[in-house]
Amino acid sequence: MLGTQLAVLRDGAPNGLTDVLDLVGGLDDALVRGLARVGEADAAALVSLAGALAATPLGDRAAEAAGKVTAGSVLEDHLLVLAGARCALLGAAHDALLGQLDTALGRPRAPWAPGTAEPPGVGSPARAGARAWLHEVAVTGWGGVDHELVAGAGAPIEAALAEPGLRRLAVLLDGLAAELRACMPVATMAQPPVRRWADLWARSVLLAQDATAASVPTAVEEVSGRLLVLGVDVHEHDTAVQAQLHAILEPAEGGPPRLVRCAVGAVKVETIVGPALWRLLDAHPVLLAALAERRALTVTGLPLHGADLHWHDDRVRLGEPADPFATARVLLPTAVAAASAPLDRHPVGIAEPVLVEGYTVGDDDGAMIFTFDGQPIAVAVDRLPSCGPLTPDLVAASSACLGLIRWDDGRWLLQPLAVRATVKRRPVDAHTGDWAAGVTDPKVAKAEARAGDAVAVLRERAGRLLRR
Repeated sequence: MLGTQLAVLRDGAPNGLTDVLDLVGGLDDALVRGLARVGEADAAALVSLAGALAATPLGDRAAEAAGKVTAGSVLEDHLLVLAGARCALLGAAHDALLGQLDTALGRPRAPWAPGTAEPPGVGSPARAGARAWLHEVAVTGWGGVDHELVAGAGAPIEAALAEPGLRRLAVLLDGLAAELRACMPVATMAQPPVRRWADLWARSVLLAQDATAASVPTAVEEVSGRLLVLGVDVHEHDTAVQAQLHAILEPAEGGPPRLVRCAVGAVKVETIVGPALWRLLDAHPVLLAALAERRALTVTGLPLHGADLHWHDDRVRLGEPADPFATARVLLPTAVAAASAPLDRHPVGIAEPVLVEGYTVGDDDGAMIFTFDGQPIAVAVDRLPSCGPLTPDLVAASSACLGLIRWDDGRWLLQPLAVRATVKRRPVDAHTGDWAAGVTDPKVAKAEARAGDAVAVLRERAGRLLRR
């Protein structure tokens, strides 16, 4: 069946997608050189970006911002409009791609339900510091970033980390500063990650606004019922780690099953990698146990924002064993997906759970592909996390795969979260979360024991410093 669905996806990208990416790329290139001195090519790119939004509520402000920046007047308000225009265009691309995918999968999706807007509160010094640093970075450009400018991110990051509501902004700033520091001098790089840095910069600019919470209200509900895990996507970075759970919620009050996700994360240092990452998330023992033991969960009164559950371990209890493959086979075809929050509308954010079977594994110029009824799809084995037992060899030996359909670099691809394979004539199930409560592979466990517990050592040293 998936072969027919893939045929729909291979019909081509939605109309206008290439034009949108070209417009966004023009602003991204301008950010490489900096907005302090805008050349002819960059000025034309800014005018084109504003022109694409002429018929929207952003049209007049985008035209004004493009004109002011081109003339050499780069204020925070102008950068906010340019960041908003960029995000609006990528949001439209996201909607077109997600609509194409929903059509291919036959997946129902609930509409976005905004909440009640609240008036903006008192300005936050942490946000003001972040805006000032982001302004300086945009004016200077990636190519002109030096150690002094990167070091200037330290104060706003520390201030944002001190406010629970600004942790998302703090992690974004920390990650961007760390990548810039590692890549200096950027001007000598053959291919700097221009779009990625611009994504981080634009998202940070929007999150750093004092009115962000009011301008993007979210309908919040509390849900109860049975939560059945499909898989966990682990996002690793030198300065942070996040485990994003994809699951199906069977509401206690009845109704169709719902596709939901929840994320827990922690800041880290670059030396903590592999299975040790799970120990950074030990504040969520119920979640980790559910992943490691493949068990269902009973949730009571968990806040739900669109598709995102706000995790509280004290409102969740472990249930019976539940096979994720059986869950996907029975419930995934009828599960209702939620619309993406406005600030999350970006092609890179598309990650839709699917169960695939009946494929053959092949190779396309060194890249792994699954082929269904003559229709191939690339397999993102490079996204397999270092903290689980899932390996490219297991994926290559698999006969069934639970994964996420993503859009990346102009194509659809499949990121495995779990596979069912035959190894030495024995059936094996491997999931990315199998080691959440500890390594179960004796060889890996032995190597971890020899290396020592880096998390425990760093925590002990941090505690010693705090006691002084």
